[in-house]
Amino acid sequence: MAPSHKLALWMLINLIIAVTVSSELNDERVSELLSQQSRSKSGIIRLNDQTLNRYLTSVKTPRPYSILIFFDAAQLHDKSELRLTDLRNEFSIVASSFITNNHNSSSHSKLFFCDIEFKESQLSFSQFGVNALPHIRLVGPNHGFKDSEAMDQGDFSRLAESMAEFVEAKTKLSVGPIHRPPILSTNRLILIVLGILIWLSFFVKKLLAGQTLLHDPKVWLAGSVFVYFFSVSGAMHNIIRKMPMFLVDRNDPSKLVFFYQGSGMQLGAEGFAVGFLYTVVGLLLAFMTHGLVKFRSVTLQRVIMIFALLVSFLAVKQVVYLDNWKTGYGIHGFWPSSWN
Repeated sequence: MAPSHKLALWMLINLIIAVTVSSELNDERVSELLSQQSRSKSGIIRLNDQTLNRYLTSVKTPRPYSILIFFDAAQLHDKSELRLTDLRNEFSIVASSFITNNHNSSSHSKLFFCDIEFKESQLSFSQFGVNALPHIRLVGPNHGFKDSEAMDQGDFSRLAESMAEFVEAKTKLSVGPIHRPPILSTNRLILIVLGILIWLSFFVKKLLAGQTLLHDPKVWLAGSVFVYFFSVSGAMHNIIRKMPMFLVDRNDPSKLVFFYQGSGMQLGAEGFAVGFLYTVVGLLLAFMTHGLVKFRSVTLQRVIMIFALLVSFLAVKQVVYLDNWKTGYGIHGFWPSSWN
């Protein structure tokens, strides 16, 4: 055999060996990632500087898999504006949904969901150039640190759905339907149903015997007073317009403003104050028409009636005064023209 043929054969053998070894190493890393994924409840693999080097930098491209990384920082979880905890939960929902939907598919081993914590992997944050959170980055089969693809910040608003769309657009893999965990677990739901059934048995017994709160006139009386106060105090206006109860005085920040002069706005406190005055008048009138007649003493009836009318007059006068102060409109009384 000629020397040139021996050299070509030797190079071919080495190439076959190198490809075989590389394939075996890739299969080994895929098996490790699948094993770690199966041990994780959420399907997310925790990476650090060492494991990131093993599964990314030490593996020749093209790798047989892609890695989607969620960058996290435990010390920033208390900052509600970042929503790191919520986004981490949504990320885990996407991961578990992908694993569930592709469990029997070849795509199962082509994408792995991972996270990196800042304190454990500051070098990795620096290598990826991550200087702000939240941040999600996809490292494709041919990507390195710098050319990996970051998810746009504006896409975080739709949470898991936008993350799934990002994965499908960049990897051409199907995530499938998003499987969100139920609000109540099966055991809790069973306990709640049992509790409701037990409570219903006692409630029906009380209802037939006429011993429930629905049979108590005092409850209906209190409810009607509450509805009346809620109506005349402008509480619905405060809820719809999200009006504050009070404001801080611009000239003196140590003082609070409970009554705003001007017809364009009404604070919650002034609405409740006027509603309280209206409720007092209404209760006094209801007492005079339904309760005062039960007193046998005529003198006592007269005294109570004069007192109730005086309090009602002062309350209405205060409401008129507040309306005049707030809007500038006055209320005047006029005699009938036939009396002149």
